[in-house]
Amino acid sequence: MTTGIELVRPAGLSGTVPYAYAAVTDPGRMVFTAGACPLDADGNTVAVGDVAGQARQAVGNLVAALEAAGAGPADVLKTTVFVVTRDRADLVAAWDVVRAAFGEHDAPSTLVGATVLGHPDQLVEVEAVAVRDSWQEPGPPHDASTVDA
Repeated sequence: MTTGIELVRPAGLSGTVPYAYAAVTDPGRMVFTAGACPLDADGNTVAVGDVAGQARQAVGNLVAALEAAGAGPADVLKTTVFVVTRDRADLVAAWDVVRAAFGEHDAPSTLVGATVLGHPDQLVEVEAVAVRDSWQEPGPPHDASTVDA
């Protein structure tokens, strides 16, 4: 292990992938996840042909990786959602699942149509950057229009 980097491999997720599911940096607050794939614990792609079903599995795996790294959905700074498609309706189907999973926490996200992803029959992948043990300053939410330049 490299000094200052903690690689996270949750026990409940597939051990067949050749990477850690998340990484945490010194001073131990930033969490960078690998793209969460729609794999079951045995490494099999689930919900073949079903974008929304794969998005649900990918988000579940993402949450497991975040929690194993000491964070959760409310700690996410940004997500990227990849969908194998040429149809915007598939992008929307995946996004609706991801958005619902984060509830009121509407962190920035990028939604990308892709030609292929890494696992057989994989249509969706979701990655995130989070801050564990995030701290929020008391007071009203930040409004960029009120910031002094």
